[in-house]
Amino acid sequence: MALDLLELTKALIACPSVTPADAGAQGVLAEALQSIGFAVHRFTSGSAPDGPIQNLFAIRGAGAPFLAFAGHSDVVPPGDGWTGSAFTPRIENDLLYGRGAVDMKGALAAFAAAADQLRDHSGTLALIVTGDEEGPATYGTAAIIDWMQAQGYTPDMILVGEPTSSARLGDTIKIGRRGSVNMWIEVPGTQGHVAYPHLADNPIPALARIVTKLSELELDRGNDWFQPSNLEVTDVDTGNGATNVIPGAARARINIRFNDLQRGADRVERVRAIVAAEAPAAKVEARISGEAFLTRPGEFSALISDAIAEITGVVPELSTTGGTSDARFLSKLAPTVEFGLINATMHKLDEAVAIPDLRALTEIYAAIMRRVFAAG
Repeated sequence: MALDLLELTKALIACPSVTPADAGAQGVLAEALQSIGFAVHRFTSGSAPDGPIQNLFAIRGAGAPFLAFAGHSDVVPPGDGWTGSAFTPRIENDLLYGRGAVDMKGALAAFAAAADQLRDHSGTLALIVTGDEEGPATYGTAAIIDWMQAQGYTPDMILVGEPTSSARLGDTIKIGRRGSVNMWIEVPGTQGHVAYPHLADNPIPALARIVTKLSELELDRGNDWFQPSNLEVTDVDTGNGATNVIPGAARARINIRFNDLQRGADRVERVRAIVAAEAPAAKVEARISGEAFLTRPGEFSALISDAIAEITGVVPELSTTGGTSDARFLSKLAPTVEFGLINATMHKLDEAVAIPDLRALTEIYAAIMRRVFAAG
């Protein structure tokens, strides 16, 4: 029996899989995939505080070419103010509402339904599905990659189903992403009464100088595929609730989104040097979420573009804009391109996918598979 695209999407949405919870979502997907010939491997990775995380790897066929589809079954919290329940899928005016409809349970269902159309393909087809894309990503896709390498599974190309389309389905695919690093700066001082400043050491002026210098940095001017790297100050705080107290410490948080001209570790050292020059006793903690990557335009991106044009008549733009995704891990394995639904309502109240878009996405994914396996 053929998979029912809408029913599968609705069943996935009905699972309240707010990261890191699975809430049965991967079980729903596993059952659907097994029914169309996939061998499904499920495993739990990690421990608190970033785990445990449910992950899934499904595979069908053997040999080359090896196409893998990657995605995530977890979603962000729904928030208050939905029309109805975020996890009770409803259809109204040809729109399917529910948390994850766009990001990205709709794409998971579309890929499964597309794979159902090509049960007798040559080569290898796989799905890489994590429950931690919306979270710290410590025990998600990176853990699946470790497992795949231990099993000897190496895709030739990877398609990530993130919602990349902007104004209409098919107008944008992502061939790269910027890297990201968060940093926490703490400048120590000596707390005291504002009337006796000589008995205290106010850390705020030093932090203000640091923030000013960081804000004035020109990291680069971008290149053919990436916009200029940018540093943003995202928080400044002393924790001081009094008006007559000089604080004992001042803190700031920054984020740098950087292109492939930069490396995360180099950006961290640049910030450390600026901080040390103004406040030698200050502390800087850093967490690099991922490095920038670029899958240069070539056969794989052209194949995807052709499949989109075949189904929609749209010629997509090749882009590297937006935030990070698990493609930052997957791109180390094979050429990686992202393509999925319109992203207008992702993470918003009343997230919804147009049912015609969901059906068209299924046909695009099927067209991509036909092209990949015909080429093999």
